[in-house]
Amino acid sequence: MKVLDLQCRQGHVFEGWFGSEDDFQGQKQRGLVQCPLCGDDHIEKRLSAPRLNLGARAPAAPEAATTPSALQGTHSVAASEAAMLPPALQAAWLELARKVVANTEDVGSRFAQEARRMHHGEVEERAIRGQATPDEAVQLLEEGIAVMPLPLPAAAKETLQ
Repeated sequence: MKVLDLQCRQGHVFEGWFGSEDDFQGQKQRGLVQCPLCGDDHIEKRLSAPRLNLGARAPAAPEAATTPSALQGTHSVAASEAAMLPPALQAAWLELARKVVANTEDVGSRFAQEARRMHHGEVEERAIRGQATPDEAVQLLEEGIAVMPLPLPAAAKETLQ
């Protein structure tokens, strides 16, 4: 089993488990390896070292090396910001997105129409999600219908294997 550190174009870092290097490459070529946060399928391996458990603890790294000021100048701003996003925050966002998906009805492109029907009392109110154009969203807001854009990662709509 190979455990690889992976990263998408947006800088999201995640771990992937594969039977072999060939298994990883094959899945990547078929577009099966995607970022769990944004669904990007342009995935690259990050440098990683094997973990050797020899019983001794490694000395703690100095905190100054991971502060924003220490990173300035060594990477582009976008890369620095992505690298500093804690994995725990990424995991929390994915968990929240999964809860939204589990507790709402996907009405797809009918979002604006369904929101209006609920607002006018034509159908019972319920938690919905879907797609609306920017113009439709503005019109809903002008009509006093509260809407909020919430980009959901594709991984939130699937179960993890």
